[in-house]
Parts: sequence; structure tokens; C-alpha cells
Amino acid sequence: MRRIDVNCDLGETPLSWWDSDEPGLLRLVTSANVACGGHAGDEASMLAICEEAARLGVAIGAQVSYPDRENFGRVALEIPSSALAASLEQQFTALAHAAKRCGTRVTYVKPHGALYNAVVARRDHAETVVQLAARHRVALFGLSGSLTMRLATEVDVPFVREWFADRAYMSDATLVPRSRPDALVTSPELVRERTMRAVTRGETVTVDGHVVATPFETVCIHSDTPGAAELLVAVRSALDASGVEIGSS
Repeated sequence: MRRIDVNCDLGETPLSWWDSDEPGLLRLVTSANVACGGHAGDEASMLAICEEAARLGVAIGAQVSYPDRENFGRVALEIPSSALAASLEQQFTALAHAAKRCGTRVTYVKPHGALYNAVVARRDHAETVVQLAARHRVALFGLSGSLTMRLATEVDVPFVREWFADRAYMSDATLVPRSRPDALVTSPELVRERTMRAVTRGETVTVDGHVVATPFETVCIHSDTPGAAELLVAVRSALDASGVEIGSS
């Protein structure tokens, strides 16, 4: 049976983790992308998420970012690869230590925000992210057909193709920039419909009405998308209806 993973970005709340909506989101996913200090997150949030993820059997991923908490990692930085590599290593190691203390481990890397978008085509930063995953022998999440996918394949880093249920797509199968008013998809009904189409036909309708191929093994809902819990329920409903198994890759 085909298996599809459901992931969500966590550790991004300004509240104490247990006082936020995130514990409820964690119960709806099979993989947790944990902010590890670059754009958000701290030792307390990492420990809380790792402990609860271990209890629930949820896979843990390092959601690494440009080191830019002021802009929540959503601004592309002109940063040397050496400096980026040092920051990403520090972020990964912080989460790995938290996971170990909770009796679990980090199994994948997923870039966040501007870094995620940059490594679709920017070679120096893409190589830095791939090298991080290779060094720690973990998988890498990213867009199908991206430069990171190609580079990861070349060095035998397991690459997990990701699809975003709560984000609109451009005709080149990249994400609509968040600066645009049509970047987010927040209707549970539309999310369920889009997920059904993506999982059964491997395609997504773009903002300009084209249809693009979007093969994937994991589907994401962002924790800061309005109604994230309802959207995760809609995603799971669509996956159940399509007959796939829901589980981490």
C-alpha cells in the first residue's frame, strides 16, 4: 500500500509550547518539522516537542533556517556558504541533543522559509543543505524537481518530495510568494479537494489555471496558517478516502 507522510512546522509559537495550539497539531501529523533556533524555537520548545513526539511515535525533523529570527527566516540572506553551514550545523545539533535526551532522534532535514525557496535553484546554499543531511545521514525534504533533489540523489541522500496543501502553486510548480494575497489556501473544503487530486492524479491546479505535476511522499500544513488543525483534518480525510496509508516515510 502506498504511504503518505503528513508534516507540520512546529516550535514557532511565541507562547510557552504547552500553552499554544501546537500540541494539538502534533497529534494530527506523522512528522514534526521542529524549529531549532534559526528562525524560531529554543531549548525548552525543542525538548517539549521531542518528548511528546517520542510518546506519539511522530518522526522528528530539523527545520533549519537562515539565522534570522527578526524576519522569521522569511527573507533571503546573502550569507557565505561557510557561515550558513556553521549555523545549520548548530541548529541541527541543538535539536539532535534535545531528541537524544527524550529517547528519540532526528531523521530528516527540512529547510524553512526563504532558505527552502532559495535551495530550489541556488547551488551554493543547496549544496550546504544537502551536505548537512549527508553528514548526519538523514533524509531531506524538498520540492520535486528542485536542485536539492538532484544534488541529494547524486550523493545518495534520501530525498522526500513534498507537497503543500495550504499553499498555492505557480505554473513552474514552485510556491506562490507569501507577499501575494493568493499565497495561502485556508478553506478546509478546498484543501481536501486539492489533496485528493494531488494524491490520486499527482497534479495541482496553479493560480493561473494550469495543471502541473506534483508527485510527493509527504504533505505539509504550516502551523501558522489560519485554521491549521482543521486543514490537517481535511488532509487526513482526503488521504483516508484515497486509500493510502498515513505514516512517516
